[in-house]
Amino acid sequence: MPHSAAYPKSLPLSATPGDLANIAQRGWHLLNDDLAYPIAVLRRSALMHNLRWMQDFADRKGVQFAPHGKTTMSPQLFALQLAEGAWGLTFATVFQLSVGVAAGVRRALIANQVLGAADLAGLQHLLRQTPGLRVWFLVDSLAQLRLIEQWALAQDQFEPFDVLLEMGIAGQRTGCRSLDEALALAQALAASPAVRLGGVECYEGPAAVCDPALDPVQVSDLVRRVLEVARACDAKGWFAPGDILLSAGGSAVFDLVLPLLQAQCLSQPVCGVLRSGCYLAHDHWHYRNYLRLVEQREGLADSLLSALEVWALVQSVPEPGLALLSCGKRDISYDLALPTVQWHAPPQVRHLQDAQSPPPDWRITALNDQHAFLRFDPAGLVPAVGDRVALGLSHPCTTFDKWRWMPLVEDDGAVSGAIHTCF
Repeated sequence: MPHSAAYPKSLPLSATPGDLANIAQRGWHLLNDDLAYPIAVLRRSALMHNLRWMQDFADRKGVQFAPHGKTTMSPQLFALQLAEGAWGLTFATVFQLSVGVAAGVRRALIANQVLGAADLAGLQHLLRQTPGLRVWFLVDSLAQLRLIEQWALAQDQFEPFDVLLEMGIAGQRTGCRSLDEALALAQALAASPAVRLGGVECYEGPAAVCDPALDPVQVSDLVRRVLEVARACDAKGWFAPGDILLSAGGSAVFDLVLPLLQAQCLSQPVCGVLRSGCYLAHDHWHYRNYLRLVEQREGLADSLLSALEVWALVQSVPEPGLALLSCGKRDISYDLALPTVQWHAPPQVRHLQDAQSPPPDWRITALNDQHAFLRFDPAGLVPAVGDRVALGLSHPCTTFDKWRWMPLVEDDGAVSGAIHTCF
């Protein structure tokens, strides 16, 4: 009998291990209890809709699209994004990049600082071993540049790294805080034999607070500062030959960074690169709230759909008004908000279309490692032990990283495929 460690969680231990590509042949169904609970699932129709919708949005706006691979870390999903027309993919670490390269990525951004010797050596190795691979990473300080230069001096031979200067926001994440700081760094980057300055980058997320009045003002201010740096660098001739990359994140307010990505006010052609990540699975609260504002600003309707759910069992109803579900912090996101109850399916329900929306009084109020606390009105609909409950989530990144595989399910609940993750 094989050791259970060979099986990722929620894959039935009675199943014969096999290629995920052939999983549809097993005839599994989400509501036939073929899979162990809890189980994170991707609804195929919503996933494919989101894949095509976001790529079409970028194409219509005349910008390049490099989805953030750290969200899913799934080679199967990387392949779908590239096949749909993505210019490249984005990652946060050299390890993540290596997974993408193995999946066929040949243009990539590391939207993060690279400075450790092991990471610099790993990146140089990937570049040497992979024909046609082009990678840009972020630099935001002279101290980081000096570490890169020290590493380069210790090598018998090396190729200069492609880099982007990062602009940031005071009190927030990485990035230069002022024009003077940015220009001093840009001049040093342009003069360094260890790097090639390819453009300017920012992460606009901290500037947005889901306020229809504040978000356009605050994001536009960041966009203005990035463009100011780009124009000054261009005037000084500090950019390396070729297209100038201007890049921004774009999962929450991707419409507000378009003036940066569409800018054509420089002496060399601009390649504007949008780096949305959460769009593929979307979510049920955090990004959904931001998306409603995007839809209002852009005059859109029914843009992205929630594709990721975690299904759990009601395993105990120990007292009136409280049920415990078989899903906890090890299974679902809780960093931005607690999960929400999306669907209720008693044991007799066998088709996903027949699952019911829960009463409004059903609320998840807490999570333990392996349990969710479902509170409800005892005078209303009472969940029963053995019922199936689908939980929605905020921030898909921190649900994907809790799973090594996820089934793809059709609208009726049939399991038609699967993806695996490489966290």
